[in-house]
Amino acid sequence: MVTGSNYLLEIDPSTGSGSTRILVDCGLFQGSNFCERLNFEPFPYQPQEIEAVFITHAHIDHIGRLPKLYHEGFRGKVFSTPATKDFAKEMLLDSEQLLREEAEREKKPLLYEASDIEKLMALWEGVEYYQKFKFKELEVEFQNAGHILGSSIITIKALDKKLIFSGDLGNIPNPLTEPMDLISEADYCIMESTYGDRIHEEPERRKDILENLIEDTVRKRGTLLIPAFAMERTQELLYELNELVENGRIPPVPIFIDSPLAIKLTKIYQKYQKYFSPEARHSIAQGDSLFKFPGLKMTLTTEESKTINEVPPPKVIIAGSGMSHGGRILHHERRYLPDSNSTILFIGWQAAGSLGRRILEGEKEIKIFGEVIPVKCRVMAIGGYSAHADLPTLINWLRPMRQSLKKVFVVQGEEESSLVLAQKIKDELAVEAIAPTLGEECVL
Repeated sequence: MVTGSNYLLEIDPSTGSGSTRILVDCGLFQGSNFCERLNFEPFPYQPQEIEAVFITHAHIDHIGRLPKLYHEGFRGKVFSTPATKDFAKEMLLDSEQLLREEAEREKKPLLYEASDIEKLMALWEGVEYYQKFKFKELEVEFQNAGHILGSSIITIKALDKKLIFSGDLGNIPNPLTEPMDLISEADYCIMESTYGDRIHEEPERRKDILENLIEDTVRKRGTLLIPAFAMERTQELLYELNELVENGRIPPVPIFIDSPLAIKLTKIYQKYQKYFSPEARHSIAQGDSLFKFPGLKMTLTTEESKTINEVPPPKVIIAGSGMSHGGRILHHERRYLPDSNSTILFIGWQAAGSLGRRILEGEKEIKIFGEVIPVKCRVMAIGGYSAHADLPTLINWLRPMRQSLKKVFVVQGEEESSLVLAQKIKDELAVEAIAPTLGEECVL
């Protein structure tokens, strides 16, 4: 499935070097109720036996169960890029509050305590891109995945074998981050497939579509709702809205960032400008503040959020969460989904079973806070905003490795996406590819 990234790599003790057990990612299952119930299941390994966790990036479906891992006995090291470490702390603190509410609602025990996050962070080390380091008999390197700021492709060498964990690979072009690194050779690749069966809209068109939707919203005196992931998607939107506003391409309209997490993460973005794309760095060098422009208001507190209701339309509200399964966006959806002059715009992946997916697929009535809400507003989506690589990009990223690859494990996708990508890899690259199932073990 797409979410809950978590891979156990074990160096067999029969090699004579002693058993080594490490994880790549330890993410939360998100989306449908079935997915979320999996978070409460025991780990399929003993947490106290795990010696290290290597993290690809700070999205919660890649880090969200780390405090649970600590709570159940893990005391090893955690490694990621420095930016991922900083982002992860804020993401985990935000997630803990949502999980606490979910556990109370479902009458489940808490996954972990808030104090576990601080204790976990004390075990976390930041390692820059391209700094190879040793962990026991492993040689590890983080390379740029181009997905979100600080995201990594992880290379692990052990016993004369080279494994590549793709993490989530980025869309091209990404306005904020550098393109993903290409890797010339590997023995095995564990590769994501979120968009493994589709081709994105032209990314260059997305700003034009956003411009048109804002103009329509102003003309109809409605509200444009954008459920946005606090990490990367909100910052990309700010970057492009900054250009639209400063070049006079949209009429004056109040734009609200109504996400405490997004506001905190945006401050961390400003700390790691060295990871920005050349275009973004050039804009900063010219004196442009990428995340600040006329009409923008960031509502950090609950009281500030409530004042958005007092501002008459037209207006634009960008709020979390990106799949509408929690957060402040639900309050705005309850208020504006019944308004035929308003629009809800989805700009990111909507997992099967999530409220966002159900709205996107055309449900006319949904429940929010136990109340039946009619969906009368316009429902739109822009695929070009995806932070994930599409099918052609995934194949082109894998292509330089095709001569050396023995097998590709296609993961992190819905079944159809994974199977389509696996077949495409076989057909185009003549490399063996499989889509393993949850809990499957493979000997390399």
